[in-house]
Amino acid sequence: QLQASGGGLVQAGGSLRLSCVGSGRTFSNYVMGWFRQAPGKEREFVAAITRDSEMIYYSDSVKTRFIISRDNAKHTLYLQMNSLKPWDTAVYHCARKGGYYCSDFKEYNFWGQGTLVTVSS
Repeated sequence: QLQASGGGLVQAGGSLRLSCVGSGRTFSNYVMGWFRQAPGKEREFVAAITRDSEMIYYSDSVKTRFIISRDNAKHTLYLQMNSLKPWDTAVYHCARKGGYYCSDFKEYNFWGQGTLVTVSS
């Protein structure tokens, strides 16, 4: 199970930190990713991190503003979001996959329920 939290309403330019807690002792076995879905749009890749944090990937739209990290001992994935823009408004989902990194959401086979981030202008 993956449980995401930390969403909310924030003004443009503000920051939020999302968390995603995984149950079980296999958290460290997976590549973890953050995706987001705005109303009427397809789910899109935000960031991903490999098992031991050795590789990190970002979409071009967030790479200078967001930071993904993980704490395997706490079974927790994080997304620090800075300089938020109104177009960052979306439901943010965490997800996991085995194997190698991929930015295609269809390759991730286990998803959290999502947390809503709303950025006002």
